[in-house]
Amino acid sequence: MHGRIILLSGSCGSGKTTTARLLAERSSCGQTVHFHTDDFYQYIRRGYIPPWMEESEKQNDTVIQAAAAAAGAFCKGGYEVYVDGVIGPWFLTSWIQLAETGVDVRYLILRPSEEETVARASAREQKEEFPLNLETVRKLWRSFSQLGPYEQSTVDTTGQTAEESAAQIFRELQDGGFRIR
Repeated sequence: MHGRIILLSGSCGSGKTTTARLLAERSSCGQTVHFHTDDFYQYIRRGYIPPWMEESEKQNDTVIQAAAAAAGAFCKGGYEVYVDGVIGPWFLTSWIQLAETGVDVRYLILRPSEEETVARASAREQKEEFPLNLETVRKLWRSFSQLGPYEQSTVDTTGQTAEESAAQIFRELQDGGFRIR
């Protein structure tokens, strides 16, 4: 029995972690996993490059491949896997490859307004390993503002609580929404 993988993406401050946690805790699946792609960066002991730096591309690709492999292993074990991270369309190759093997992969992007995203990001506790610069938050938000074919994967959570966002996403997932392939 295979589970499924639900990717919750968006910029810092979009509500990915809180929403993914709520969805994993309330899932009707008997076995769920929730992990952050940010955690994979923390495993790097030497040669770490902040992921928003241009020279981090190879590192970022490796981290995403590792996260996809871990999610795939849990999924094949029957778990429903909720992955939250800054996973733009430019990082979907590993996830698409999983979908092509028959894994049910869903991809959605939380996208509150830029102003709300910045306000949420600035209000949260800062992590030493990922210090948030508000200009970086704005740059990330803009990278999710023009998504072409992935525009249909966005969820506008402006003005919503995490509970409201999770309820909306849960309904859309039940209706088969956000399927990557």
